[in-house]
Amino acid sequence: MQRLLTCFLLALLGACSATAQQRAAPADAVFRIEPARPVEQLLPLALAATPPHETGEFHPSDLVELVTLDPTLRLDIRYAGTRNFLGVALYSQPRAFLQRPAAEALARVQRALATEGLGLLVHDGYRPWYVTKMFWDATPVEQHRFVADPAKGSRHNRGCAVDLTLVDLSTGKELEMPSLYDEFSERAYPDWSGGSATARANRDRLRQHMEREGFTVYQYEWWHFDYRGWQAWPIGNQRFEDLGAR
Repeated sequence: MQRLLTCFLLALLGACSATAQQRAAPADAVFRIEPARPVEQLLPLALAATPPHETGEFHPSDLVELVTLDPTLRLDIRYAGTRNFLGVALYSQPRAFLQRPAAEALARVQRALATEGLGLLVHDGYRPWYVTKMFWDATPVEQHRFVADPAKGSRHNRGCAVDLTLVDLSTGKELEMPSLYDEFSERAYPDWSGGSATARANRDRLRQHMEREGFTVYQYEWWHFDYRGWQAWPIGNQRFEDLGAR
């Protein structure tokens, strides 16, 4: 009898755990970490540091501000405010840039989604190298797979990576996804099989549209997409206030 009761309780706990996994996070929820070092101490160090030296030939940088190319693109630039994994503003302006071929491809994704009543909500594009260094230095070593190594530079630094999600054009609301943006967990993996069927379908639809235009999803983040040939652009470290509208 005791054994049967134990089995019943374990099964009940398992069911409760599964239910919790299926439950979507609140739309305004933000994932945060405990920084390995105080973020305010990292900014002057990052600004004083030098990006890695690169050899070879690169395309000249041609960063395009996304909303000037397609005004229908919506922005929620998390690193320009406090709704991000570090809880502090890291960008001086809420703007998003990509190298011109990537920006034009993203505009084509936006037009294709509009025929389905959907649109893109962009969280991040080009990222100055000094911010990548701050991410790395602030993130505990065991979570480094979720941030880029500044010694190699990020694809965001090259203006060839974009973080985004889907919105319903009729309501303006974000579609349900398996994890929060910038969530450092397996739920963020683009092949994670948990969560609700709706969330997985939304995640996969985003991926399908992006892949049709030459983007590839990052293996640890369903929201992060790299544009083909990203290696051909140099690492950039210009701050947003130094980039004029294009």
